[in-house]
Amino acid sequence: MKINIPEVKKLAYAMRIAMRWGDMDAMGHINNTTYFRYMETARIDWMRSIGCMPSAQGEGPIIVNAFCNFYRELRYPGDVLLKMYVSDPARTTFESWATMERADQPGQICAAGGATTIWVDFPSQKAMPLPQWVRDIVTA
Repeated sequence: MKINIPEVKKLAYAMRIAMRWGDMDAMGHINNTTYFRYMETARIDWMRSIGCMPSAQGEGPIIVNAFCNFYRELRYPGDVLLKMYVSDPARTTFESWATMERADQPGQICAAGGATTIWVDFPSQKAMPLPQWVRDIVTA
């Protein structure tokens, strides 16, 4: 199964996330909205790890687009291995992608998604150029 992640990308972060019983839907598998939470958790943990802590009076990242493609269901209990990639820095944005697989079934992608992140001046609510230090981190 081909996952649409650009050839030029950088593995930025990987983590295990425990599936919780409450993450299931009525059909007994992980609810589709939870996949977005898993990606969000990885993105936030990665941003914290690189020192990217936005301030309402300063600047920082916001998500302007997010998507997820579902290939195989995830079922509780177990852990999700999430790998996050970054690339394509532009003037004000960069892209991130994530693959999700069961930790006990490595290599079998259950879902893949991503997000477009834009750098914003929060007080003015306007996009601004990516800081050079962010550009350096996301450049493959």
